[in-house]
Amino acid sequence: MATGSAVRDAEHDTAASEGESRDPLSISPEVKANLSLLIVDDDRTLREGCASVLQMDGFNVTTLGRGDEAIDLVKRRRFDIVLVDLYMTPVSGMEILKATLESSKDTIVVVMTGNPSVTTSIEALRAGAWDYLPKPFSATHLQVLVGRASHAVMVARETRDLRVQLSKTSGNSDKITLLGVSPAFRKAVDLARRVASTDASVMITGESGTGKEVIAQFIHAHSRRASRAVVPINCAALPEGLLESELFGHRKGAFTGADRDKPGLLEIANGGTLFLDELTEMSLPLQAKLLRVIQDGVVRRVGSEKEDAVVDVRFLSATNRVPQECVTKGTLREDLLYRLRVVPIHLPPLRKRPEDVALLANHFLTHYWERHRGTGEAQPRLSESSIEFLRSRPWRGNVRELQNVIEQLAVLTEPGHVVLPEDVPIYDDIGTEPVQGGFLPNVMNEPFHVAKDKLIAHFEQEYLQQLIGRAGSNMSKAARLANIDRTTLYRLMEKHGFRRDEVNASNDE
Repeated sequence: MATGSAVRDAEHDTAASEGESRDPLSISPEVKANLSLLIVDDDRTLREGCASVLQMDGFNVTTLGRGDEAIDLVKRRRFDIVLVDLYMTPVSGMEILKATLESSKDTIVVVMTGNPSVTTSIEALRAGAWDYLPKPFSATHLQVLVGRASHAVMVARETRDLRVQLSKTSGNSDKITLLGVSPAFRKAVDLARRVASTDASVMITGESGTGKEVIAQFIHAHSRRASRAVVPINCAALPEGLLESELFGHRKGAFTGADRDKPGLLEIANGGTLFLDELTEMSLPLQAKLLRVIQDGVVRRVGSEKEDAVVDVRFLSATNRVPQECVTKGTLREDLLYRLRVVPIHLPPLRKRPEDVALLANHFLTHYWERHRGTGEAQPRLSESSIEFLRSRPWRGNVRELQNVIEQLAVLTEPGHVVLPEDVPIYDDIGTEPVQGGFLPNVMNEPFHVAKDKLIAHFEQEYLQQLIGRAGSNMSKAARLANIDRTTLYRLMEKHGFRRDEVNASNDE
């Protein structure tokens, strides 16, 4: 446990620095006075030292030394920021954290701990903690963290006001629509909705084209930061030097061509959300530098010898790789993974959610018909046979590939036309002709037994995809439709890589 001496010593040093404010997020005295803070710690010296530092900064601070009193107080009175020691007896800080968020989900809770293990820290963050403060800490560290938390409270208030205005003018402030009824996809959406209101870091995994950025946009749009920017960056699209400059900014003269100071995307995203796409492509040195920003909120630009900014950013990340495998291979820092994957969300590939294909295809057809052809002409209609054909496809490019196919249909199809399977432009590989009716190209050039095995395997896979879609992922119904027993059905599914848990085997009767 930390003592109050470190806090008091740093307080003296800070006060002596020519009266300069150490609040880099520029929280006005009026706002500070209107923010209510609660400090809960059974170490009297520490809680009084923290209170002294924050009261000198102008905050309205309440202190308590008993966990049961804290739980009783947060049920009766709302606080904007709560700092609580994680290890207290007989009532733990985790219990206080949960009670606080049950009473007010908008309260920012910071856990203080003298034993900041990965497991306990991640557990606290997943339970809704905004951040954790390892002991011992200096007054400067405390001031910076509370300054960031105060800034987050201001942004949340601004977002609530904006949503009220939007609901009055349009009746609906939701801008991101997530289409899908498959159980695996709805599970991901429900998790995204639950975590959106917190500031927890979210890592979204899934194959390319599954909609990871759309989920990130959805989380931001439903967060307390929705009134601020969500800033995306693709870590695989830029070389290391340029990526560092884009993220952290640079000072004039830092390198050839740096003719002026430039803020990085971390500073631009201040108060909002930074979306790190293809995170696992970032180099290890940059990962180390990013980790410091996540831990301390401090940004140092390329070529700078000082701390240029303190930022309050929520981190969302995405990758089409398996993060733990990247850690094993040494391409992803384990401590960075723990920081960014507080809440993991996995998006299933489109081939595992065939019941969503019709919904998505019709949505894209309407969207692109209105974009390219206007509303004056009758929109084409997808026939049942064309829907079944679309469901049968492997969709290696996932939702993005389906979207491109339907856009091409919208551009080329005549008004009012009923789209048949042979009208659907499907390309299995770049440079090949469209595959019509699902027939394998060039199979007739193979030896008889090879061609036969390929065609049978292709038929079984397509049949299973369509069957599962028709049955709504209900395995009992699928077996009845196919007139086979469930053991045979499960054996075929295993043979072709269909996982029972991903097609909602729990719907079995």
